Amino acid sequence: MPDYSYESQHAGRVAGIDEVGRGPLAGPVMAAAVVFTAGVPPDVAVLLNDSKKLTAAQRDAAYAALLVCPNAEIAVGAASVAEIARLNILHAAMLAMARAVMRLPTPPDVALVDGNRPPPLTCAIRCVVGGDALCLSIAAASIVAKVVRDRTMARLSARFPHYGWDQNAGYATGAHRRAVQLHGPSVHHRAAFRTVREWLEAAEAESVVDPCLAGC
Repeated sequence: MPDYSYESQHAGRVAGIDEVGRGPLAGPVMAAAVVFTAGVPPDVAVLLNDSKKLTAAQRDAAYAALLVCPNAEIAVGAASVAEIARLNILHAAMLAMARAVMRLPTPPDVALVDGNRPPPLTCAIRCVVGGDALCLSIAAASIVAKVVRDRTMARLSARFPHYGWDQNAGYATGAHRRAVQLHGPSVHHRAAFRTVREWLEAAEAESVVDPCLAGC
């Protein structure tokens, strides 16, 4: 279980940062930054862990507790499908993390970042591999990012129901792949991803009519 030992090693405001959504075929990549200004209350700490190790109900409960925690400052950043296409997914994820930090009410002195790649921040940065399972503020950020992104994809699913984003959050499940093959990619699919690009190229090829077949 994560604890507060990493935060305790640093003076000043310490932000935990994590991102979610590098792998999906559709939707934005999102990140969250969380600062605990006076430690983590025990009733909140017990709810926090790597978001991937929690059920959806557990994530929702932890997210709700974080929103009402008086000493938790929370911010979310995102990078769009267009930015993913322009920058590539890694740099788009870095941008989402930087935007999350910029939206905190007060800049942090230190950022604890999940993984081994630092985003472009003006504060001191410490990368923590597997940090969402080790560090409470990163665990909190992983939960916030996951819940917000899942809810974003569920809202998009109401407009694009074919793809089942309320269930798969844009990830490449079998049902999602079959839906794209049947209905084609949407504007929220990541055209820069090879799988989506191949679908787009195949659709474009099928739309080209041989002029001789058209009666030349």
